[in-house]
Order: sequence, then structure tokens, then C-alpha cells
Amino acid sequence: MTQTTNIPITTITFPEINLLTRDGHKLRGFFGNFFKEHSPLLHNHFEDDEQKFRYKYSLVQYKVINRVPMLVGVAEAAELLISLFLRIKFIDIDGKRFDVLSKNINHQEIEIGVSDELFSYRFENMWMGLSQKNHQIYQKTNDDKAKVKFLETLISSNILTLFEDLGLKIRGTEHRIMVKFKPNEPVFSAFKNQKMLTFGGTFTTNAMIPDYLGLGKSVSRGFGTIVQI
Repeated sequence: MTQTTNIPITTITFPEINLLTRDGHKLRGFFGNFFKEHSPLLHNHFEDDEQKFRYKYSLVQYKVINRVPMLVGVAEAAELLISLFLRIKFIDIDGKRFDVLSKNINHQEIEIGVSDELFSYRFENMWMGLSQKNHQIYQKTNDDKAKVKFLETLISSNILTLFEDLGLKIRGTEHRIMVKFKPNEPVFSAFKNQKMLTFGGTFTTNAMIPDYLGLGKSVSRGFGTIVQI
């Protein structure tokens, strides 16, 4: 039994600018400051108090995919990116200016939700799925199959959070989100001057998720970006 809705998504790419995957947070810093006056969605703070973070799913995400910088806006942020598209003339990364000679924009209405079909996805950027508490549970789990099962539960929870924050309430056991994960060997990724355990790999699920959205922690910086395979 399906339970779906349609949401708008806008992606902006800069094909002539080459950056590193880890530059995603620098993109977020640049654009969050550059367009600061337009919307708190761009820098994930509330408009009336810049010290308070917006803890819901990040509606504007900054990422580097195959060395190409990308901005993704979902729901109300999709229209926001369209309105700001023509204003983007350059990108500054650590004081180095990249003039924007070409840029592409794509706007679509995408169906999301739980389906009777199965879909497979790949983590294009590393998935940061473990909180401090979950990391301890993961490390104390000795059985490899149990570890994967634990990660599958976290991915399912990430998808549910994504759907609910986008206004789709998943109800009933017949709409349960199922996940089968094939992780690569975990690696440590730098995050806020710390080393966080992150995962690549592929997963199959009954959830319909748009390409280039992120799952897990720090999706605004590009972590957990997925594409359908």
C-alpha cells in the first residue's frame, strides 16, 4: 500500500567549478552569509535569533558531487533558490574567488513516500548516521550482521524523519519503511575538528526518495547524499 506526496525540488550546479567533497561546509558558509538577509532557511538559523538552530530537516543543502558544487532546495526552499539563481555571480572558498561562468538550474515536482515497489540507492557522499550514543551501541556490537541491522534501523529512521519534516506522516504498519543496507568499510570523516565514523554503500528500500537529498546528520553540508541506481 502506497502513501506518497509531491514536493518541489530545485538543484543548481556550477559545472565549470571544481571543488572537493569536503568543501560542502564551505559552500554552506559562503551562501549562508551571501544570502543571509533573504531567508533563515539558507543558513539554518531562525530569523529572530541567529543563535538558535533550525533542528528540522535542512531544506537547503550545499554539497559537492563528483567535484561539482551543488545547491539543493526542497519544499519552500525550492522557490527560494529559483528567486536567487540570477544573483549568483561568484563563489568564494577560503578567500579564493571562483567566477561563475556557467550554472544550471533544474526544478521539478518529485513524488516521495512509501511504495509497493523497491528502489535502490547509493550514498554519493559519506553517510553520517551515528550520534554519540548510537556510536557507542555500534562499537559494542560484536556481530557484523547485527551491526548492519542496526545501521538499517538508523537509515529507516532517517527516511522517516525526512518524510515527516516534509509534511508526509507515515501511518500504520502497512506503511513501514524497510531497508536492506550493503555498507562499504566505514571510514572516519572530518567534522567540526572531530573524526566521525561514516559509511558509504548501497541500500534497497520501499521508500521513494529524490536524488541528491541527504540522509542522516549534517545533510546541509552534503553528508549522506543519495542517488537512485
